[in-house]
Amino acid sequence: MSQNDEHKAGIAPGKVYLVGAGPGDPGLLTLRGAELLGRADVVVHDHLAAPALLDLAPASARRIYVGKIGPKHALKQEEINSLLVQEALAGHTVVRLKGGDPYIFGRGGEEALELKKAGLKFEVVPGVTSAVAAAAAAGIPLTHRDMSSQAVIMTGREKPGKERSDHDWAALAAMGTLSAVMGAENLPQIVQNLLSAGKDPATPAALVQWGTTPRQRTVAGPLKDIAALAKRDAVGAPALLVVGRTVNLRPSLNWFEDRPLWGRTVLVTRTREQAGELSRALRELGADVIEKPAIKIEKINPNPRLLRAFDELSDYKHLILTSPNGASIFMEALLESGRDGRALAGLNIAVLGPGTAKALAAFGLKADLTPEEFIAEGLIKSFQELPRGRCLLARAEEGRDVLPKSLSDLGFEIDLIPIYRTMTPVWPDVEFSFSRNSESSESSETSEASKSSAAGNRRPDLATLTSASTAKGLAAHVPPAERSSLPVASIGPITTKAAEEAGFAVVAEAKTATIAALTEAVINYFTSGDGRSS
Repeated sequence: MSQNDEHKAGIAPGKVYLVGAGPGDPGLLTLRGAELLGRADVVVHDHLAAPALLDLAPASARRIYVGKIGPKHALKQEEINSLLVQEALAGHTVVRLKGGDPYIFGRGGEEALELKKAGLKFEVVPGVTSAVAAAAAAGIPLTHRDMSSQAVIMTGREKPGKERSDHDWAALAAMGTLSAVMGAENLPQIVQNLLSAGKDPATPAALVQWGTTPRQRTVAGPLKDIAALAKRDAVGAPALLVVGRTVNLRPSLNWFEDRPLWGRTVLVTRTREQAGELSRALRELGADVIEKPAIKIEKINPNPRLLRAFDELSDYKHLILTSPNGASIFMEALLESGRDGRALAGLNIAVLGPGTAKALAAFGLKADLTPEEFIAEGLIKSFQELPRGRCLLARAEEGRDVLPKSLSDLGFEIDLIPIYRTMTPVWPDVEFSFSRNSESSESSETSEASKSSAAGNRRPDLATLTSASTAKGLAAHVPPAERSSLPVASIGPITTKAAEEAGFAVVAEAKTATIAALTEAVINYFTSGDGRSS
């Protein structure tokens, strides 16, 4: 059925939202943009839109990539225009997610005109443009009342096939600050045009690659040298060129690249549901975080033993939960059985650590006992003075024997009921390598587009492990010969032992089994000792 046939069939047209995705940092998306992504039927996205933003769309939404890297276009602009019209005529809510701002060199105006021509409704949601944000992240204000009272935004790459440039180089050379998006590809030509128009060769300049992201790299120097410096340091597209006296403020205002984990790539191996807290902490410290869960949680369902235990809850004295996953799965099963937290009245609820206590609190329950040491041995010590009785221990199928055996030796009657098992997930799209020999070694003649693409193949400087099962799961993905060269940070001694048995080099261990302590251990590793030169 053609577009017109669909329209004639009485399908109510949808609406297209041209949403600015911001400069690369997903945190810089507007609230309106996040709201619209949350109810999109179709997301049409560019190469520079942060991948994390796609997760804001419903799982049922179709995600259509139309980006370009250098000269390689997934779709031509005319085809993108047609796609937007087609999807809207089919009655869909379409979010056109565009890097930066839709109307600042983003071709949003062309797409909006095409939608208007087709008689379709659209809305433009402005985004934070890299012309401002990348400069700010590099410590460069575009204006300063003592240095520059004017700034101009230009493109470093005009439409191919133009008979003449729209740039007035004499006017541009006279500006206080020049901010050129897409400034890398034609950098030598831009510099030469400015110099020929009278710009002082000593004018400070900077090229900022991947601005506002953990992959940001900046090179600065006199305008006459900036092209050579960029080539020397292989700083290429996507990049912003800034020319003006305010570049001299970079040494004082460079907050973004001055964070303790700046330039470090950290692999987070927690399950996707739990990775958020650790990933967020590491990103705020400047790390480039790769989230790849080393384990997948599979609830044991049906679980007749657990249902039978629910019927006998009044016979138990103690309930023991040893992980956040266990606490959540136990409470979900309790609710699904038609009960709620009141069914646990009179039970002493013991948890292994604050993370498990937090998961329990999400269901409105407070743990009665959290040991000082967040390991099984700490819980055993805490139980030595408690009244003996029947204990319901709900945990993973693969848990250690030390807890049930030791409590049984102390005189407790233990009902050990597995409620979930840990599986090793498949990593279908691995955008990194564990080998030290895999890093890009392209010559300076390699195209900027190729360098940009190769930059996606990162090697972790460190992996974080939050349980023995994540250590075993990571081992399933890392070749044995490469494990000893991958530094790992462990959340505690049990995890450390499992990691070392698997062949990993444990270089940091949290003082307590908490995400905060693990984060501190990562910082200490990178800011002292071997971590400085890893």
